[in-house]
Amino acid sequence: MKKLVFVVLLLLSIQCFAENLEDSLKNIEAEWASIYYSTPKSKQGPAYAQLLDRITNLARQYPNAAEPVFWQAVLKATYADQQDAFSALGAIHEARDLLIKVIKINPKTMGGAAYVTLGTLYYRAPKWPISFGDDDAAKQMLETALKINPDGIDANYFYGEFLLLHNKFNDAAIYLEKAAAAPVRAEQLYADNQLKAEARLALQNTQKRKINGEKSIFLSVFNSASAR
Repeated sequence: MKKLVFVVLLLLSIQCFAENLEDSLKNIEAEWASIYYSTPKSKQGPAYAQLLDRITNLARQYPNAAEPVFWQAVLKATYADQQDAFSALGAIHEARDLLIKVIKINPKTMGGAAYVTLGTLYYRAPKWPISFGDDDAAKQMLETALKINPDGIDANYFYGEFLLLHNKFNDAAIYLEKAAAAPVRAEQLYADNQLKAEARLALQNTQKRKINGEKSIFLSVFNSASAR
């Protein structure tokens, strides 16, 4: 009887663990989206720093979970936009290492979100000797993400943007159209609609044979956090 009670309590504790982690991640994601889309640029830095502290503590609390590590990478990468060049380079290197760690834990975490994010980092980061930018690695990461989640808004959008950056306008249009037509996720309605709008804008750029140069190191790759 004691063993049965122990097993029941263990199963309940695992369920609570999952629910608490999931709720915490949803809160982190919602706050990140609010900062990224709604907070004035001048106030984003401190807000990212506070949120990064929270997700770092969550990663310590759940050391075997890949999702908090993914969000650490997200926060470090987006916070890089608010830092000086030297600090930003350090931040994106840390983000890259965290994403590699996520892939080692579970490559299909959040629908391949780590591959999308890492691929985007590779094609947006400066190339050697300044940083680790690598178009071949970016292509590999983004194509892997598409294999995991072929209908994902994020994977299609960022692969389309990557192709657009390399003047492959017709190929880019295929993926951008797919991103623009993808259904939004109920739990991420606002963020998905923002990315779909960016996909439509990028499609216009394929028609004009140009790209928008007013982008931060990331746009909304972190929408991938809810991909399934």
